[in-house]
Amino acid sequence: MAHGRGQTATGPTASGTATSAAHREPAGGGDPGPEGPGTGGEAPGLPSDLTSVVVRAGESPWTAEELATVRAELESELARIRRDLENLQSSIAEVLRDGGDGAGDDTADTGSKAYEREQEMTLLGNTRESLFQTEHALARIADGTYGGCESCGEGIGKLRLQAFPRATLCVSCKQRQERR
Repeated sequence: MAHGRGQTATGPTASGTATSAAHREPAGGGDPGPEGPGTGGEAPGLPSDLTSVVVRAGESPWTAEELATVRAELESELARIRRDLENLQSSIAEVLRDGGDGAGDDTADTGSKAYEREQEMTLLGNTRESLFQTEHALARIADGTYGGCESCGEGIGKLRLQAFPRATLCVSCKQRQERR
């Protein structure tokens, strides 16, 4: 079943009927109160209603602790990526500064410098992409759309997200994307 961005997928309940993830009880059951489990009130940057975070059929809803752990991991990764980005930008500036006009260089030196520049630029592009993906994952956690596939709307899967928190596609959609 396809859902638009930000919508929740449905999954079976113990009685076998389907319920929207937005209408499931918190993991602890019952009414947790204004700051209890499922509200996101325990940690800043988490959605106010954790039941809006999409899960796959048969999975338990995300707990505030699970989402906070993923969020902390992403924030740590974000800080590392930003440091890497600064280092790469400095390195590229140095390579470009040392490149000069190539006067006096033989063909091998010129080719070596061009290769080094290209490698640095590729690393910079990859690091910027990682930065974007990490910021996007943090934004999805904050707005409650984390866990939903951006292609089909179904749940990505908690285990997949715990292993690769920046994932935006479920396994099926990712496989389709890679076949193209």
